[in-house]
Amino acid sequence: MTATQFILPESELPRAWYNLNADMPVPMLPPLHPGTQEPITPEFLSVLSPMALLGQDVSPEAEIEIPEPVRDIYKLWRPTPLLRAKRLEEALETPAHIYYKYEGVSPVGSHKPNTAIAQAFYLKDEGGKAFTTETGAGQWGSALALACSFFDLGCEVFMVRVSYDQKPFRRNVMESYGASVYASPSNRTECGRNMLADDPNHPGSLGTAISEGIEAAVTSNGEKKYSLGSFLPHVLLHQTVIGEEALKQMDMAGEYPDIVIGCAGGGSNFGGIAFPFIRENVRNARGTRIIAAEPAACPTLTRGSYTWDWADNAGLAPICKMHTLGHTFIPPRIHAGGLRYHGMSPQVSALVDGGYVEAVALDQVDTFEAGVMFARTEGILPAPESNHAVRAAVNEAVACKATGEEKVILFNLSGHGNFDMQAYADYHDGTLERYEYPEEDIQNALTRLPDVSFAG
Repeated sequence: MTATQFILPESELPRAWYNLNADMPVPMLPPLHPGTQEPITPEFLSVLSPMALLGQDVSPEAEIEIPEPVRDIYKLWRPTPLLRAKRLEEALETPAHIYYKYEGVSPVGSHKPNTAIAQAFYLKDEGGKAFTTETGAGQWGSALALACSFFDLGCEVFMVRVSYDQKPFRRNVMESYGASVYASPSNRTECGRNMLADDPNHPGSLGTAISEGIEAAVTSNGEKKYSLGSFLPHVLLHQTVIGEEALKQMDMAGEYPDIVIGCAGGGSNFGGIAFPFIRENVRNARGTRIIAAEPAACPTLTRGSYTWDWADNAGLAPICKMHTLGHTFIPPRIHAGGLRYHGMSPQVSALVDGGYVEAVALDQVDTFEAGVMFARTEGILPAPESNHAVRAAVNEAVACKATGEEKVILFNLSGHGNFDMQAYADYHDGTLERYEYPEEDIQNALTRLPDVSFAG
């Protein structure tokens, strides 16, 4: 009988993260100061981030050792399982072999602790006291709250208002770990008050919550640092434990993926599964297709511009070369709260622009249809964000049925949907809406980009 589970022993837990900087096949431009538009300095960033993380962002080393205290905590749930979705294959009547890496076994049910634990370790190691942060659906906020509780650090979370209202149980999880959670935009920061003055019913976005988290850190007189759960190189670096484990597990399965898929909002879980396979493509001439699946309601990679923009809504964060819908873009109230961001990781953006990564945009109703099919065949209810990867994998498997090709498909099931019952309720009662963001609104947001003359 064909095996369906591929479990690595604890001894096979990776000892190093993979750093894409060492093999980046396209040039990268440095982020710019939000005011002067000159290349950012470590002095500016050190107000926000532990120095060790800043060093990782620019390190040329292919491997960065995982500190033992971080590996010890990883062992609470890592290595995570790789599974073959045989029942899904049978339901689709596809010759494709579908595998998924399941990150929902972490204590908070997603991939996010892979970087949260690392960031909290480095802050504690440098004598820090507390983190501020943003969160969309609440997965990142839950992970950082957990990490801060392990390292006896304070944690202040600005949660996108629409998710704050939609997902109260995620908020309860963060508070149970000791975090303080505020709906964003809030009255706790100047930028939040300004947003509420313009629109008292502002739904918030990851960009608005990032602005509040940064302001709260900068105005804390050194008491707090800012932690980001996606987008930045060190965040994607820490997530590569996913892909490094998956490489070993695919070897256990006796197969190698023709296609690797991850959902994409800021880039963290996508980079985590994809970067080690991109390394294999670059170094060893492998031909794996790498696909980033994003919401049609927030189509950063597929309909945004690859240009300079602020990483947050208020213009407090660095200006980055990335795919963007414009920093003033406020996405609709879709349920995949973790993907409601106007920009994309500069690394992922450069890879898409260079043709090393494909991007697809998917309607949320179609993604929930695939998520329910996955639950009824494989037993796991995916997070709304992860449903995008499930849908993309299903689409590729259906294409294999049409062509008769026996392709190997691997996707990252980045988290479970056990706290997303309202989203599934809306899907089942038919109130979940199809939504494609209007081109006019995208073009309007892109008129507010910074006028950058920096050429590298």
